[in-house]
Amino acid sequence: MPVITRIVKPTTHKGKKAILKKEPKLIEDAKQALCIKGRQTSEIVSNCMKDLYDLKKPDIQMMHKKNDILPFEDVTTIEKFSSKLNAPLFIFGSHNKKRPHNLVFGRMYEHTLLDMVEFGIENYKGLKEFKVPKISVGIKPLLTFNGELFENNQEYSRIKNLFVDMFQREVVHKIRLQGLEHVLSFTAHENKIYVRSYRILLKKSDSRIPRIELEEIGPSMDLVCRRTKFASIDHFKQACKKPKELKEKKKKNISKNALGTTFGRIHVGAQNINKIQTRKLKGLKKTLAEKKESKKRKSLDDDSNSSKKLRSTENEVAL
Repeated sequence: MPVITRIVKPTTHKGKKAILKKEPKLIEDAKQALCIKGRQTSEIVSNCMKDLYDLKKPDIQMMHKKNDILPFEDVTTIEKFSSKLNAPLFIFGSHNKKRPHNLVFGRMYEHTLLDMVEFGIENYKGLKEFKVPKISVGIKPLLTFNGELFENNQEYSRIKNLFVDMFQREVVHKIRLQGLEHVLSFTAHENKIYVRSYRILLKKSDSRIPRIELEEIGPSMDLVCRRTKFASIDHFKQACKKPKELKEKKKKNISKNALGTTFGRIHVGAQNINKIQTRKLKGLKKTLAEKKESKKRKSLDDDSNSSKKLRSTENEVAL
């Protein structure tokens, strides 16, 4: 028997706004994230989640209640939270004897799980341990990824993509130099990812470009990769597909390089340069000496031509 689904239309203005907010857009807003606590969490995990919450504010929500969830066994509860709160990203923290200080980063596509990675936290230092000025709320961070694993290893390249999705904000085409305040660094080596957070200091220099220094502000942690659950290649390509309206239309004979410089190709037919009129330009006009020389050459050429004609006529008469 086919299942008939009943579509319930909103009756209030607030309900209409809530439905419109969840509808897909051509240019999406900054992705929202959820911080979810497991059945049991350690002090390190809870402090780490608080610090990540402070870095990602205001595009994140903290859920204070503990939940009996095991993401790698059953993720339906997290999918329900994601659909209800319209948050495609989540950070799940837990702690047990088998997997101590556990942190799971994940993302959804159409309210179903797409990718999920489980890490173990080591050598953690929180924001409070760094007695330095912090960044302001809502600053868009610069993300740097160091290490060959992010380029050569397929698993780590997907983890890199997940971190970019997690910490990026709205797409910005132009930015002031003073707006660059925060750097998040991810360094992959062997089975660990070293996460560091820096504040950018613009110092005086001899040139117009300021001298840049980095000051560590925290949090600082080493993430040990434990388990992964990635979507298939076809499913991942479908999730990354762009709508037709956002795709750039190709223009003939126009191309761009990696730095964004535009190049154009012009097709010009064969031209006779000798017949181009250039004497009207003051810089290309002949001087008096050049005119006299050209007249002499013409007269010499005329004399030589006349002598050649006389010789040819004499030869004809002789014949």
